[in-house]
Amino acid sequence: MRDGKVRMEGLVKVVVVDKDGEIKFYPRSWIRRLLGLPPKRMMVLHHNTITAQGDGLIADWMLATPTKTKITSVNGYMQVGTGWTGNSPKQNTRCNSATGGFQKVDSGFPSVSGAVVTYKASFPAGSLNATGIDEVCLMNGNTAQAESLAYAQITPAVDVTANDSLAIEWTITVQGS
Repeated sequence: MRDGKVRMEGLVKVVVVDKDGEIKFYPRSWIRRLLGLPPKRMMVLHHNTITAQGDGLIADWMLATPTKTKITSVNGYMQVGTGWTGNSPKQNTRCNSATGGFQKVDSGFPSVSGAVVTYKASFPAGSLNATGIDEVCLMNGNTAQAESLAYAQITPAVDVTANDSLAIEWTITVQGS
C-alpha cells in the first residue's frame, strides 16, 4: 500500500423467486413490447455504501478484543425497504422505510474467499408482501442498538408478493492500494 489507502467495494445481488421456484419477471415496458424484447428478470446487481457506522464497526473488529458485535449467522440481519432517497446513504443507520421484518443472515455466512466477504439472507415466501422494494441494509442485530455495516439501493425496485421469496447476496471486497 504505497499511499496507505484501503478501499472497500460492495455489490448487492437481489433475486425474486416465485412460488414455482422460477425467477420472476418485471412487467414488460412499452419499449420492450414495441421492440419485441422479452421481459427482464427480477435479478438486480447494484453497488453498496459502507455506512459511517460501518466504518466504526470495521475499525473495532480489527482490535485484539473487539467491543462491537460482528455480523454472523447468529446476529447478522438484513432489512429491506421502500424509501430510497439517495440522500446521504453513508449516514443511513436503517432502511428509510422498512417493510417486513429483519431477516437473519443464512447459516454458513459470512464466508470469506481471499479479500471478499459474502453475506446472504433469504426471505422465505410469506415474510414479505411489498411493492417497490428499493433499499437494503446489512446490520449487526435486529434491535434499536444494532448498527449498519452497509446500505444499498435496489434498482430497479422489485415487487415481492406473499408467495415469493427474496434472496440477497452481499459481497464486500477489501483492496489496499
